[in-house]
Amino acid sequence: MEKKSIAVLGATGSIGTQALEVIRAHPDRFAVHALTAGSNADLLIAQALEFRPCVVVIADPDKYKQVQTALAGTAINVLAGNEALEEVVQHKEVDTVLCALVGSVGLRSTLAAIEAGKTIALANKETLVVAGALVMDLAARKGARILPVDSEHSAIFQCLAGEQAQQVDKIYLTASGGPFRGKRRADLSAVTAEQALRHPNWVMGAKITIDSASLMNKGLEVIEAKWLFDLDVSQIDVVVHPQSIVHSLVQFKDGSIKAQLGLPDMKLPIQYALTYPDRVENTFPRFDFADFSTLTFERADRDTFRNLELAYRALAMGGNMPCILNAANEVVVAAFLKGETGFLAMSDVIEETLAAVTLIQRPTLADYESTDQYSRIIARELVTKSKKIYHIEK
Repeated sequence: MEKKSIAVLGATGSIGTQALEVIRAHPDRFAVHALTAGSNADLLIAQALEFRPCVVVIADPDKYKQVQTALAGTAINVLAGNEALEEVVQHKEVDTVLCALVGSVGLRSTLAAIEAGKTIALANKETLVVAGALVMDLAARKGARILPVDSEHSAIFQCLAGEQAQQVDKIYLTASGGPFRGKRRADLSAVTAEQALRHPNWVMGAKITIDSASLMNKGLEVIEAKWLFDLDVSQIDVVVHPQSIVHSLVQFKDGSIKAQLGLPDMKLPIQYALTYPDRVENTFPRFDFADFSTLTFERADRDTFRNLELAYRALAMGGNMPCILNAANEVVVAAFLKGETGFLAMSDVIEETLAAVTLIQRPTLADYESTDQYSRIIARELVTKSKKIYHIEK
């Protein structure tokens, strides 16, 4: 069997480290060509010494010397800076690019990989949120396949196997509800980042965990699903499923529904994306119905968790509005984690940023990038104002 050569972008994050667990378990199937990290030089060095890629990239140029020195006795090429990401994904030896970067930084490297016709295992939802039309149009023209890694989108992808796209009536993305499921706005006015980081079912990075607590993560997934599966906004719904066993569902025009089930373990959708179209045996824990006598579902509360409603609104408006939403959200999540804004104030800042930045109906890449930068400036100014209004102190 010829091994797939993998470039792992964001190798030191939650998805990246789990992807390397999958790769480690199947040395006969995978070879690591490239590993990249933002600033976690120590872990990147350890990964490089184990997997022996051809190249590593440390985005933080201040960490370049540390990585270069540590790997000096190997044949591993060491690069630095975000521009190097675009270079390594286009290497002819690379078959699949796993994009596990967090935030909009993943856009340019994903576009570069698509330009080179690579298969993309996409865990960076912000790429499609920021510039879904641009990304999917380029993928169609270049013949690049985009395979979803998010558990919800992987579930939809699996449910659609063998089905005709025009037969889909609606998809349902499931949400755990996060640590604040069932709470009302009054209950959320004083919650802390520490409380928001206590996800009941999943172990994820800080940013995505806060997004899950605010339901923005589900809002971003709604936007991502629109582009991945070529759906209208009216065809995408969200249901809260606290057990996180049903990862998403597809309803067809005849009323029949397919669902994909499994224990909450990101290694399964990661493996499916990396081995597609094969299903490969593994040692992951198996779901047992006897352990889950009840699976429950409820409507998402879009009044209390306004980020989900704002995501639907941005998607309906189209153009660069989802890009504005994403940029503002990245700013407020970073501020919330530092104690610089309140949990409910995050939605206020996002809504005000959406209103303050001009709608561009058919944006270019340059438009998306300028929108992203300007939206961040506006959001930061609003965060500063919200600190005074909500009496938030560091």
